[in-house]
Amino acid sequence: MLSVGRASRTSVRGFTLLELLVVMVIIGLLAGYVGPKFFGQIGKSEVKAAKAQIDGLQKALDQYRIDMGRYPSTEQGLAVLVTKPSDEPRWAGPYLSKAVPKDPWQHEFQYRSPGEHGEYDLLSFGKDGRPGGEGEDADLVSW
Repeated sequence: MLSVGRASRTSVRGFTLLELLVVMVIIGLLAGYVGPKFFGQIGKSEVKAAKAQIDGLQKALDQYRIDMGRYPSTEQGLAVLVTKPSDEPRWAGPYLSKAVPKDPWQHEFQYRSPGEHGEYDLLSFGKDGRPGGEGEDADLVSW
């Protein structure tokens, strides 16, 4: 009967420290390869989201123009798309279903009317929140 006990003890094996280290190194290499690609995609999706927000704001501004005969002034800003000004009897808004959004990096969209590039300029300064830049920091514009 002792031989049965010995056989069962020798058949139960665990992982050695070396095997565990090899698995950890493989997981680390995979994470080092996949991680940067994954986070690069997040940056691209934020840029796409900002472009979609600009497109939505442009449509709201166009609807405002149809009702009012002009785009909001720089002083009125984008807030007029949500809140009726006291001196605008033809206002038929709100032109946005929610408050004026911030860009994906939590910065305010920049609006100027009249604009340098058209009747109005609408832009996001990108991730860094400053004019210019490259990649995710590049300005996203309506023109």
